[in-house]
Amino acid sequence: MISWSQILYGAALSALLTAVLLAFAARPRRLAVITAGALAAAAGPIAWNAILRAAHGEEFFTDAPLAVFPVSWQDTGSGVFALATGAMALGLGPLCNEPAHRTATCALLAGLAALVVDVYLY
Repeated sequence: MISWSQILYGAALSALLTAVLLAFAARPRRLAVITAGALAAAAGPIAWNAILRAAHGEEFFTDAPLAVFPVSWQDTGSGVFALATGAMALGLGPLCNEPAHRTATCALLAGLAALVVDVYLY
């Protein structure tokens, strides 16, 4: 089972990668957008992994037999939760008056960052 230190480590890495991606991709570059996206990229995986811990969901940690992209259900859940959290945080927060495609793109970057971090870094 994944430990709380691993969960927090992965969340921190997801937040960091999201902040970097948003700093380069978000236009106009705004600190509020970067911060909200990074916090969402941390909060989503924390919530998902807390659910897995509480439900004793060890089976979710089985990697796909793909050497290049060994994704598991746990990894996918982290990305989905980060995407959903990012959409809510950005759409109701700093991007509430922006076009939906901008909000969706920024939220997608948060979800992608969380997924990639989960697959490759822990």
